[in-house]
Amino acid sequence: MDLTWIIIGIVALVVIIFFYYYNRFSVLSNRIDGSLSQIDVQLKRRADLIPNLVESVKGYVKHEKSVITEVTNARKALMGAKGIEGKVKADGILESALGRLFAIAEAYPDLKANTTFIELQKELSTTEDRVAYARQHYNDSILEYNTLCTTLLGKFFAGIYGRVKKEYLKIAESEKKNVKVEF
Repeated sequence: MDLTWIIIGIVALVVIIFFYYYNRFSVLSNRIDGSLSQIDVQLKRRADLIPNLVESVKGYVKHEKSVITEVTNARKALMGAKGIEGKVKADGILESALGRLFAIAEAYPDLKANTTFIELQKELSTTEDRVAYARQHYNDSILEYNTLCTTLLGKFFAGIYGRVKKEYLKIAESEKKNVKVEF
């Protein structure tokens, strides 16, 4: 009778371990999907702010139409980008275009003092922080998932459940370059 209970206990423990690892992989996969969705939300938020920013700038910098067009086109590219790599690339182009727009705005004191422009700049800055946090959370989620995939039992169960390591959100080489500051 005692041997039967020991066998039942061992089988129950094995079943619990299988359920635990299945659920752990599911939770971490959902966290990764949620993190990726949060990046999309923040990129959309920033893209929604840009038309208002462009409109507030247009009246002041009429002869700087190429930069305004560049920002508008970069926004369209971000909104139409597919997949995480496409969105990251389009986001980099948009950040570059916005940088040129803000650099031009420095030459227009009336624009720099415009309350609408100032508020939009603050909103974009806040959104940039949110995008950075969402990217960090995504990569942290990937780290936790990949760690589970490479631990001793985790690797075994990852193979059983068909789970593979996932890729981190990577920064484009152009964004890694040192910023040159001149006075």
